[in-house]
Amino acid sequence: MGVPKDIAETAWFSLGSRPGEIGSAVIAGHFGWKNNRPAVFNYLSRLSPGDKLDVVDENGAVTTFVVRELRSYAPNADASDVFVSNDGKSHLNLVTCEGAWNVAEQTYPSRSIIFTDKLVE
Repeated sequence: MGVPKDIAETAWFSLGSRPGEIGSAVIAGHFGWKNNRPAVFNYLSRLSPGDKLDVVDENGAVTTFVVRELRSYAPNADASDVFVSNDGKSHLNLVTCEGAWNVAEQTYPSRSIIFTDKLVE
């Protein structure tokens, strides 16, 4: 999975599902601030289970997801569960960094993953 080049962009794991399809779609985005601008996923930590979020595709179709769980992972932890789902449902998992910037290592200390489920009405 690629890393977005700009703080305002996201990267989609193209080997997985598209948002709204069966399986787990995964989108990554930056955390933090650059040039007095917040990164696209800077405020993900404000989400809570039950919160709703919308994804708009290239045709303008909106798919709504509901936050199920928030997890933190160490940078070298096995997070492969982010990419798979075998329950026959549609999920969207959002990945970003979290914590205080480590200047010496040029990274954040952990990764935050928001697990969501497609809203079925």
